[in-house]
Amino acid sequence: MATIRKRIKGGFAVDLIGVEAFLPSSQIEFKSQSEVEAAIGSKVGVKIVKINMMRKNIVVSRKLAVQEEQAKARKRIFDKLKVGDVIEGTVRNITDFGAFIDIGGIDALLHITDISWSKITHPAEVVKVNDKIKIKILVMDNESGRIAVGLKQLTPHPWLEIEKKYPVGTKVKGKVTSIVDYGAFVEIEKGVEGLVHVSEMSWKKDIKDPGKILKVGSTVEAVVLSISKDDRRISLGMKQTTPDPWSTVDEKFEVGQKVSVKVTNLKDFGAFVQLIDGVEGLIHVNDFFWDKKVKKASDYLKKGQTVEAVIRSIERKNRRISLSIKHTKEDPFTKFTEEHTESEKVIGKVSDILPKGIRLILEGGIEEFIPANYLARRGKKPKDLYELGEEVEVIIRKINPRLRRIILSEKDLHKQPPKRKETPKPKAPDKFTIGDILGSQNAFDKKE
Repeated sequence: MATIRKRIKGGFAVDLIGVEAFLPSSQIEFKSQSEVEAAIGSKVGVKIVKINMMRKNIVVSRKLAVQEEQAKARKRIFDKLKVGDVIEGTVRNITDFGAFIDIGGIDALLHITDISWSKITHPAEVVKVNDKIKIKILVMDNESGRIAVGLKQLTPHPWLEIEKKYPVGTKVKGKVTSIVDYGAFVEIEKGVEGLVHVSEMSWKKDIKDPGKILKVGSTVEAVVLSISKDDRRISLGMKQTTPDPWSTVDEKFEVGQKVSVKVTNLKDFGAFVQLIDGVEGLIHVNDFFWDKKVKKASDYLKKGQTVEAVIRSIERKNRRISLSIKHTKEDPFTKFTEEHTESEKVIGKVSDILPKGIRLILEGGIEEFIPANYLARRGKKPKDLYELGEEVEVIIRKINPRLRRIILSEKDLHKQPPKRKETPKPKAPDKFTIGDILGSQNAFDKKE
C-alpha cells in the first residue's frame, strides 16, 4: 500500500513504507480534478515497476496493481461460481447498452435486453448506480474473463402460460406503449404486448390515424382475439368491448323501410351513408334517379348531407345494406305505362334541341329523345323548327319495359290512314245474245 502525498510534474509523489516513490499519471486513472484532490492523502494499492538505487528512484503503478487484484478476484469468482447461480451485486456504472455490476472485485455485464421482459429504452429505467440487486449468471467465459448476468431471468417468462392466462375472448386492460400507422401496441402485463389493429378500434368509425384516438401511456380496455405463443403475438380488439351494432340490425331495420341517413363518404360508383353509429349502407348511382344516368355520386351529393332513402336489401352476415333514393318516389315510368298505351296521343314539352332530334318531357318527368326522322317538321335543322318549352303532340309508337324506353313519333301523328281497296263486282251484260242462251241450255242438258 502507498499513500498519495502530493501532485508533481507527470504524476504523484507517494509514500511507500517511509520511502518516496513516483506514481505516473498514466498508471492511475482519475476522471476529474475533484477525484485527484480527493485522492491526496488516501492509501492505494500499487505495484513496484522500477527501482534505481543510485538515483534513489522508485516507480510504482496503480494500474498494474488493480489488474493483478482483478486477476486474483476473477480466478476466485470463476472457481466459486457457475452459470445459473443467483448472486448479489452492486451497480457500478450504467451505459446505453446495459449496466456493469460489481460481483466481488470484477465487473459483470447486465445487457439491456436482459434487464426486463418488457421493452425498455434505457437501463436507468430499472436500475441505478450503487443499487444492490440480485442477478443470475448467464455466461462465464474463462478465456476472455467475460461474465454476463441477467435480471429478468429471475422471474418466469411471461409467455410460458400465456394461452391459459389469456384465453381468446378475455377482456383485459393495458397501457399503450407505442402507436404505428396500422394500430397501437398495448402492454397487458410486464413483457406481454398485444396489437390493436386500426380495423379493431371502433365499430363506429373508419379509423385512418390511430394517434387521433389513442395516446402513448393511456390505459385502454380490449378483448383478446387471437394468440400465437410461438410468434409471441397477441391480437386485441377495442371495439369488441361494446356490442356489435350489426348484431341487432335486423331488429331495427327492414327491407322497404324509409330512413333518413347521413352521407359519410363518396365514391364515383355511389355514396356510403350512416344509418346508426357503426352501421353504414351504400346508395349506388343507379339508385339516385329513375330516369337519369349518374356518372359520379359527388355531382349530386355532398359529404355530411342528410338524405331520405329506402332500404332495398340487408345482408347482416356480409355487413351490407343497399339503399335507394329513387324508391322514395313512385316510378314515373311504371305510372306512365299503366295510364297510357301504344298508339295513344300524348303531349310533351321540348327540354332540349339537338342536331339530330329533340328531347321531350312527358308527364311524370319522363324524358325521351325523338330522332329527326320521327319529327313532322322537316326541311330545316331542329333548332330552326322547335323552341325550348314548346308543347308538342306525339303518338306512342312502342313501350319497352325492359329497356324503360318509350318510342315517340310526331310524324306518325300526321299520317292519313290508308284507304281500303274494294274488290270490283262483275258487271251484268246489258244484252243477252242467242249464243249466251244456247250455251246456258247446253250446260243444263249435260248435267241432266
